[in-house]
Amino acid sequence: MRCPGREACPYDRRMLDETWVEHRRSGDRELLGWVRPSGDGFVAVDRLGRDATGPVDWTDAEDALEERGLHWLADLWQLTRADGTVLRVRLVEVSPARVVVRVDDMDAADESQVARHELPFPAPASLVPFAGDPFTIDPGPAG
Repeated sequence: MRCPGREACPYDRRMLDETWVEHRRSGDRELLGWVRPSGDGFVAVDRLGRDATGPVDWTDAEDALEERGLHWLADLWQLTRADGTVLRVRLVEVSPARVVVRVDDMDAADESQVARHELPFPAPASLVPFAGDPFTIDPGPAG
């Protein structure tokens, strides 16, 4: 399978619903998300596979993806594991095949020891923007 302008697709397009239409940023053609039909309107879907709007017209869906951009993918995130523990993580791969996060190591030089977690696409509800103090590594029981 080929992607326009690429040797090979970075993901398997069969992971997406065939009604989803890619929306790419003008200029660098970076994928911002998708627009999918919903009733009489369309819904903007972000790179994590989550709805970014409710049903709107096509142009509003595209505008929402343009406004959202990609910068938010570089933010801190938190992953709540099945046992209830919350991990401070960063996104390292986002594709319709999977979402991969790694425990935030404050950009340590040796990444080989950093735990990675592979999540399904769309990203599960257990992955959310980080709610804590981004300047605190681990506040401990008193914090």
